[in-house]
Amino acid sequence: MGLDDSMQVAASGLAAQNARIKIITQNLANADSTAAAPGEDPYRRQQVTFKSIFDRVSGVNKVQVAGVVPDKSDFKKKYDPMHPAADQDGYVALPNVNPIIETADMREAANSYQADLSAMDLLKTMNSDTINNIKQ
Repeated sequence: MGLDDSMQVAASGLAAQNARIKIITQNLANADSTAAAPGEDPYRRQQVTFKSIFDRVSGVNKVQVAGVVPDKSDFKKKYDPMHPAADQDGYVALPNVNPIIETADMREAANSYQADLSAMDLLKTMNSDTINNIKQ
C-alpha cells in the first residue's frame, strides 16, 4: 500500500466520522423536543451505520457510511397533562435520546476523527520527507 492509498483510507475514515458527528449533534439538538400534537411521535434517535468497501483500483479497504437508521427503542413518557401533545392519560412522549450516551458517542467519534487526522498528518510528513530525500 502506497502513501496515497493510505491517505485515501484515512480520508474515508474522516468522512465517515464526520457524518457520525453530524447525526449525534442532531440527536442532541432534539433530545428535549416533543411531538406537535397528541398521537404523534416525537423525534426518534438516529444512528449511523458503516460498511467496509474494497476499492479495486487501489486494492485497499475503505470505510463508508452505509446509512442512517432510526433507533427502535421505546420513547420515554412524562406526565404533563397541560402539554399540547399529551395523550388522553396526560402523558407526553419524549424522544428516545439519552444525552449521556450521545456525549459518549460524540467523544468516541471525535477521537476516531482525530486519529484519522493524525494519520493524514503523518502521511504528509512522510511524503515530504520522501520528496526531500529524493532531491538530495
